[in-house]
Amino acid sequence: MRERKAEPTYDLDQDWTEEIRKNLLHWYDQNKRDLPWRESRDPYRVWVSEIMLQQTRVDTVIPYYQRFMENFPTLIDLAEADEDEVLKYWEGLGYYSRARNLHAAVKKVATVYGGKVPEDLETISQLKGVGTYTAGAVLSIAYNQPEPAVDGNVMRVFSRWFAMKDDVAKPATRRKMEAYALQVMCRERPGDFNQGLMELGALICHPLSPVCDSCPVNSLCQARQQGIQHELPVKKKAKPPVPYNVIFGYIKQDGHVLVQRRPQGGLLAGMWSLPTVEEQKKGNDALIPDLSKNLAEAGFHVEWGRVLGETDHIFSHRRWKITILEGEALSVSQPLPEEYTWVTEGSWDSLAFPKAYHKALRIADSRFGSRFQGSLF
Repeated sequence: MRERKAEPTYDLDQDWTEEIRKNLLHWYDQNKRDLPWRESRDPYRVWVSEIMLQQTRVDTVIPYYQRFMENFPTLIDLAEADEDEVLKYWEGLGYYSRARNLHAAVKKVATVYGGKVPEDLETISQLKGVGTYTAGAVLSIAYNQPEPAVDGNVMRVFSRWFAMKDDVAKPATRRKMEAYALQVMCRERPGDFNQGLMELGALICHPLSPVCDSCPVNSLCQARQQGIQHELPVKKKAKPPVPYNVIFGYIKQDGHVLVQRRPQGGLLAGMWSLPTVEEQKKGNDALIPDLSKNLAEAGFHVEWGRVLGETDHIFSHRRWKITILEGEALSVSQPLPEEYTWVTEGSWDSLAFPKAYHKALRIADSRFGSRFQGSLF
């Protein structure tokens, strides 16, 4: 088993540290939420939940996790599944690269490690999509190893416990907090300690309005002692998403609608979509010829009709202002290019569409009376 690299140490008062551990674990035992991924310490189930919870709220994740586990109850089930099926059961959670990376990593575990999730830091960290946080969460919760799992909730808690004014957006700050976590962690119950930290951040130590009076360690919190808990954590303000004008082509022929698999790299990689063009500076009048050109190069000649509607969708780094444009395919390439297929209008259940396209398909549904209802969730 690999030894963790030497971390900086801090002169922490041992009585303070012991009191933190005792109070936090007692509070966690009494107040932890009844969540489906806490029903067992199966490393596969812990791993899936931690990937789903990245940048996604617990309440949102619960039904997706339950449905995912019903369909892929074991690591081998997921490893043997087709990628399109995996993406369909991930549909609506967003950040689809998480699902692809998880699927690729699970396949490696099945073939290289005999289906057993690695239990040492070096090996598990080499799996696709498994970063420092995920590795620490799986090793501590599933294997009871004293590895830190520092996410946004934990960084917020630590910023206040230690009255740290370091910018939590910087990698150096995360490393510093991981070093703190190694010193503060309860060696006998590392998984519960890490989950207690996460739970404290989620339920008590809120970003804008921490409920300090209900905090089990409020008397030990340095930020509260100094009256600066509302000023922490310090985080550099993120840049607003960049606006893009986007056209979706809702192209019909004989009761079918043309859909396209997006490229394997970039935004929404490999997902099914309506034919799409986007541009930061061009308006719709300039984008329509671009979409026509793309389709003509693939062998489709389209006559454009009315605008079916407009919507928008915000990603972490860009904002789509979307126009859905009706089209009729006048001629079609034979054979059909492999990245395109025809789907019976209103029957999308076999394919995984991102949320932005769910919005567009609902607009089309309202215009044409199809039965599409979007994701189950």
